[in-house]
Amino acid sequence: MFQKAIKTIVAQYRSRGLFHAILMNAVQLFAFARGLIFKLLYLRSIAGSMFAMQGGSTIEIFNRRAKLSVGRFVFLRKNISIRIDDEGQLRLGHHAFINDNCTINCAMEITIGDYAKIAPNVCINDHDHNYRGTAEGHLLKGPVYIGNHVWIGAGSIILRGTHIGDNAVIAAGSIVKGNIPADTLYLNKREKQFSPILQERQDSFARGTAKGVGAI
Repeated sequence: MFQKAIKTIVAQYRSRGLFHAILMNAVQLFAFARGLIFKLLYLRSIAGSMFAMQGGSTIEIFNRRAKLSVGRFVFLRKNISIRIDDEGQLRLGHHAFINDNCTINCAMEITIGDYAKIAPNVCINDHDHNYRGTAEGHLLKGPVYIGNHVWIGAGSIILRGTHIGDNAVIAAGSIVKGNIPADTLYLNKREKQFSPILQERQDSFARGTAKGVGAI
């Protein structure tokens, strides 16, 4: 493993240059140090390997029964918010990568598989607020499973009760709920519509004039 690390550093030096290679590795070391701090802070709640966590990212665990399990070589970029409450169980698989500004709210069960890649601004929730106020409680919960080698595009929202199969790709900006089969591309179909602004203003003015005439 040490020889592999040396080869990687040498390859980075040749492709990036000495200064940028040193800078990048320093940033990664700092990220692993932040991960260690959070692991020590939640010593009884976080299990598994060391992980990297860049600046601005936070982990909040609000219940002694809530747990976070982390696989090998997990990397969390900047400004990620992870919150685990109630009896929530969050599992991050080996080599999982989560990009900037993502939010994960776990109150039941969320699994993110090995080598999964999550683009910026993705929101993952395993619960909704029960606005109807029924006897089920103030939260409606459902497990979320994201399989191995899944890629989730930027700005997607993953809702409770979602199962995404291995090797699936979620297009940017998608809202996902339910079962997504393995080896498929999922996207919300969108229709483009263009309307001239001047024509809309004229139509609106004509409608307003007609109402005024009818009232006389």
